[in-house]
Amino acid sequence: MRNQPIKGFASDNCSGVHPDVMNAIARINTGHVPAYGGDEYTESAREKFKSLLGNEIDVYFVFNGTAANVLSLDATTQPYNAIICADSSHINSDECGAPERFSGCKLVPVKTKNGKMELTEIKKHIFGFGFEHFVQPKVISITQCTEMGTVYLPDEIQVIADLAHENGMVLHMDGARIANAVVRLGIGLSELTFDCGVDVLSFGGTKNGAMFGEAVIFRNKEYSRDFCYIRKQGLQLASKMRFIAVQFETLLSDDLWLKNAAHANKMADYLYSKVRDIPQLTVLFPVETNFVFATLPKEAIPAIQREVFFYSWGNDGDMVRWVTTFDTTEEDVNRLVSAIKQNLK
Repeated sequence: MRNQPIKGFASDNCSGVHPDVMNAIARINTGHVPAYGGDEYTESAREKFKSLLGNEIDVYFVFNGTAANVLSLDATTQPYNAIICADSSHINSDECGAPERFSGCKLVPVKTKNGKMELTEIKKHIFGFGFEHFVQPKVISITQCTEMGTVYLPDEIQVIADLAHENGMVLHMDGARIANAVVRLGIGLSELTFDCGVDVLSFGGTKNGAMFGEAVIFRNKEYSRDFCYIRKQGLQLASKMRFIAVQFETLLSDDLWLKNAAHANKMADYLYSKVRDIPQLTVLFPVETNFVFATLPKEAIPAIQREVFFYSWGNDGDMVRWVTTFDTTEEDVNRLVSAIKQNLK
């Protein structure tokens, strides 16, 4: 029998499945239901999203976050369009060129401050409308929370949305960790997305206790009109859809999605409190969700990683990223902190 794996801080993708979600998958694994989303569990999950975001939305389930982002962008663009995004965004740096391959669009990366795009930087790339030699800007894509773990405030999203809409563009939100942002700000999902101008939301499940699965949610059905075909052609139409949908039905019941995110955030706060005063260590960004980024002597990093696994970050070799999850405990954090201190003597 294999030993229980030691929990690390590499990614919330490394965590297991929340027990309630696992139990729900097992519970519905009986009998036959209509395939491809024609089942009661898929309909129930859609209704739970509507209770949070309004009855006019359109909800589609896919297998993973890359697909949620790529197909969202494909649905709102033509191949001659440009997609403006943060230079640190997942779509720009971690999806192996999939957005460009499948949409045909040009990604236009923008410099950020603490992971967030600022209006002045975005505006530099909004030009060339009607000029056939230039790609035509069509989408602004933001990540909430950002890849640095920081959070856009509703007013910050609204001004970006206004800029997009004034220019006939679409605002897409990569919400792989949207729950962590909602919890940090203490407001509703709609207040942080559609109420402040987001047009298309990729809603994350995998990083927040699901086994697999993400949701693509459209505020405006104009953009979702052909999405059923885009999803099918994009290899993301699950025949046994109930096993994706029931995970969201479970996460959205009794605020489990928020409880999971709240715990992950709390553990990041706890980790920050333990490492912020270590002299050889510098925390790089505000700790607002479930990430802590830091620099420390690079010669010490491999030894710490042998005790508790996490990723080095960037190109200089001295930056690390620690990610907490729904199942991180104070004991896990203490073990990491102990390894850090032991190897920084």
